[in-house]
Amino acid sequence: MKKIVLAGGGTAGHVNPLLSVADAIIRLDPDAKVSVLGTAVGLEKDLVPAAGYELDTVEKVPFPRRPNKAALQFPMKWKRECAKTREILERREADVVAGFGGYASAPAYSVAHKMGIPVVIHEQNARAGMANKLGARWADFIGVVYEGTGLNVKGDGVIERVGLPLRPVIAQLASKLEIDRAAARKEAAKELGVDPDRPLVLVTGGSLGAVSLNRAIAAASKDVLAVAQIVHLTGKGKADEVHKLVEVNAGEGHVTGLGAQYAGNGDYHVAEYLERIDLAFACADLIVCRSGAGTVAELTALGLPAVYVPLPIGNGEQRFNAQPVVETGGGVMVNDADLTPAWVRDHVPAMLADEAALRAMGSKAWEYGIRDAADTMARRILDLAGHAD
Repeated sequence: MKKIVLAGGGTAGHVNPLLSVADAIIRLDPDAKVSVLGTAVGLEKDLVPAAGYELDTVEKVPFPRRPNKAALQFPMKWKRECAKTREILERREADVVAGFGGYASAPAYSVAHKMGIPVVIHEQNARAGMANKLGARWADFIGVVYEGTGLNVKGDGVIERVGLPLRPVIAQLASKLEIDRAAARKEAAKELGVDPDRPLVLVTGGSLGAVSLNRAIAAASKDVLAVAQIVHLTGKGKADEVHKLVEVNAGEGHVTGLGAQYAGNGDYHVAEYLERIDLAFACADLIVCRSGAGTVAELTALGLPAVYVPLPIGNGEQRFNAQPVVETGGGVMVNDADLTPAWVRDHVPAMLADEAALRAMGSKAWEYGIRDAADTMARRILDLAGHAD
């Protein structure tokens, strides 16, 4: 029996790929024993047990970024959590440790290396985080979503672009789209309560929404609605402003809800959040969105053309996420400051009117996207676990 410990967590960006790989491991080798090493405060505390996997926890030990009290306490905390991690890996009799970034990954990499346990890393961002930069020096295999992450394996290690392990619902949709995109659209449109025969623009800034996207699209709603219907996921607490902007710019009666039971006469479908976003993806002709790593990977895996508007803060990693897709012709990128109502009026209706160009953009996105990342990572992990045996 191969015993595998998957380490990582904190955000959905770390936990979802981890769970997709866990499921792929069990699918490929039902006898394998998979457990997860995370923290008791990240999303993994709920998502991992709900997925049927055992969770061991350590405390968060952020790497110090400046000389302060936390930096002085770091060595003692690091030593304590590494000791706890060693106890967990020994108890789990780990044959291989695979990390997905996040606080729990760093001590897992360090301890696994000292114990002689093979190390596997998955990096989903265009610019790697600190935990994976640490682990890369000991990794036997690194799977990345984007080239040029800044990670370099040592010795005989291998680095490979494997893509993002997709959430099951997205992987299932990708399979449906590959078989019959039109049928998948018709089925999803009925459930979502939209017109399957009318072009559809999906606007989403993620779970928190994006005020700049919300305002630009809503203020240009009259022009977009002239050629398409809109599904606008505003983010929590931001639906009312969008509703009012649409009424001011396009007139009353355009806004309606989502889902067949809420379908009204309007073509501007507003919701703060959509649990079944796969339904909107299946219907969409064009996406207007941020360019987080998960978003870009999922949209390209589905072959969806997009207007990517990188988040204009932080280290600029969202721009790096979208850049290779844009360079291959699978989308366009617009600076946040440039996404004005005027830009939307000048570009979005024209993009929708050129069906051939839009289909070509979707094809380029599909070519860039990867749909079998979970299986690829699972096979690499199982191979190394076999060598450990």
